[in-house]
Amino acid sequence: MRKFLMAALGGTVAGVVLTTQVAGPLVAQEAGKSSTVYEQLDLFGDIFERIRSQYVEPVDEGKLIEAAINGMLTSLDPHSSYLAADAFADMRVQTRGEFGGLGIEVTQEEGFIKVVSPIDGTPAAEAGIQAGDFITHVDGESVLGLTLDQAVDKMRGPVGSEIIITVAREGTDEPFDVSIIRDTIKLTAARARLEGNTVVLRVTTFNDQTYDNMADGLKKSVADAGGIDKVNGFVLDLRNNPGGLLTQAIAVSDAFLDKGEIVSTRGRNPQDSERFNAEPGDLTEGKPMVVLINGGSASASEIVTGALQDHRRAIVVGTKSFGKGSVQTVIPLRGEGAMRLTTARYYTPSGRSIQALGISPDIVVEQPKPAPATEEEEPASAASRSRSEADLRGAITNDTMTEDEKRVWEEEQTKAEESAKLRLEDYQLAYAIDILKGLSAIAAAE
Repeated sequence: MRKFLMAALGGTVAGVVLTTQVAGPLVAQEAGKSSTVYEQLDLFGDIFERIRSQYVEPVDEGKLIEAAINGMLTSLDPHSSYLAADAFADMRVQTRGEFGGLGIEVTQEEGFIKVVSPIDGTPAAEAGIQAGDFITHVDGESVLGLTLDQAVDKMRGPVGSEIIITVAREGTDEPFDVSIIRDTIKLTAARARLEGNTVVLRVTTFNDQTYDNMADGLKKSVADAGGIDKVNGFVLDLRNNPGGLLTQAIAVSDAFLDKGEIVSTRGRNPQDSERFNAEPGDLTEGKPMVVLINGGSASASEIVTGALQDHRRAIVVGTKSFGKGSVQTVIPLRGEGAMRLTTARYYTPSGRSIQALGISPDIVVEQPKPAPATEEEEPASAASRSRSEADLRGAITNDTMTEDEKRVWEEEQTKAEESAKLRLEDYQLAYAIDILKGLSAIAAAE
């Protein structure tokens, strides 16, 4: 303690000498900065008064101030904004998992509204809206020049009402209109199902229900499979998941990790940095995992993917993720509104920021675009159908197979046909399941 005090005292004395040489210019500089800020605030007040008194039509002063505040926030980055009282209330409802609308997560890019991802089972998804689409018009009115919140307001409306959005999509020559009927969006944040011996966990968003939905579905699917020993692995499907609550991303990551860092956040001030670690316990008991991602996987989805990838806990399959590596804090304000402000960047366990870069899969697998539907499918000719020895007239039977062996062989053939069908329906998921089958076969041979 004594040494510390002495060192502090020495620093103070040296500081006095230094201050006598530079204090004058420093004080003048700080005073100049303050003066400039106050001058700018005076300028804002002058402009506000001029608009209020001289604009060609009477203005709503409250809306004018809200627009100024929102302009200040949206000038920072695409994710900072002002939430008026009704928008703040809507946001709180959305995190609980039920709200009215189209069912798309959007951001703003180059003045237009960009779809981060459609949400499974919603009107937007059923209408064919895709991640990466640009919305240029809403009911014939251009969104260029609108803030993100203003554009979202235009897309809101009564349940059952029609909206026509104009979409520009990469690979199409001209923008096209899409008609959507608004509906109440009820989110089941996570679902689980069995595909053969693989448990598929589909997580669509990170809201208050996500971890509980996922954990309950996982346990039920394992029970349906006949126990964890009958399961060859797990697929965590985060495709088109736009993110959500940081706390839920941490909980989902922790479900598959026994130890180590999950994510860290670093703000402007070092004291605001936080680190989140996994606690013992793995719901899958160490079974192999594959994580599926694509360009619609953002924010919380990338936190989970980054944690599992860095710890070598899962193989990541699909295409590069969205690249949103920032954290927003919602700060309630007077008047029942709130400010959504970017306050930190997050970093994966290895210390990488994925901001504007995204997460690259370990194995890149594109989802084939569906072939255009033809008016009438012609049946394959007899000559073109595949044939085998068993199809030949008079072929002799296999005398080495017992009835039980024949039944097992037929079951395997049925599973193989189901796998082939899944490849046509969802190639990326089928690829992930094939990886787990291969790992299971290798483990059984050891």
